[in-house]
Amino acid sequence: MGASPPPRTIAARWSTFDCYGTLIDWNLGIRRELERLFGVDAAPRLLEHYHVLEPEIESEPFHTYREVLNLALERLAQEEGIQLPEGEAGALAASLPEWPPFPEVPPALAELRERGWQLAILSNTDRDLIAASQRQLAIPFDLAIVAEEVRSYKPAPGHFATARSRIAPQRWLHAAQSYYHDVAPCRALGIPVAWINRKGETAADGGSPEHEFRTLGALADWLAPSVV
Repeated sequence: MGASPPPRTIAARWSTFDCYGTLIDWNLGIRRELERLFGVDAAPRLLEHYHVLEPEIESEPFHTYREVLNLALERLAQEEGIQLPEGEAGALAASLPEWPPFPEVPPALAELRERGWQLAILSNTDRDLIAASQRQLAIPFDLAIVAEEVRSYKPAPGHFATARSRIAPQRWLHAAQSYYHDVAPCRALGIPVAWINRKGETAADGGSPEHEFRTLGALADWLAPSVV
């Protein structure tokens, strides 16, 4: 009689995520602070301007994300010609621990955990701030790689190179809402990626991502142990 085959093992499967905009509703969190500081009517315009300023600051010599938030808010007020209330320069960073997750995110992450996926976050933030957001998500993560650690901001490759060094050769799928910060660099680096296209946007480079979903719940429903 031949020897019995070795027990079958299932290779580890990793799903990594951007945090702000993908798991945490940062537009809601930032808009609420802008409404509080400058009024409801001005907030939509200011939020759009804020999203121009933040990546500009992240492309400068390295600032912590707390500093990025402070600088972006100060420059926003300056460029818009509006008065930032006294003592409020740190308002966005102070509010970040209360920014809520998208409603479907905690159950979707819990479903992935139940299916045996290991979960990680690759985020343009600081260690203490991501810890606060992880408490909001209320789901354990196996790994979190942040800008404070790699000293750069996505779409620079630091997060992805660090994740690859820690995860490879295990199977890995990255999921993110931002085409600019996450999807485009993943495609350039050959990392399987799912676009969580919450806004129904068109890819800025005209590309067609291999995997695209409108919510994280839809991604979780699609992911199965045999996928990736």
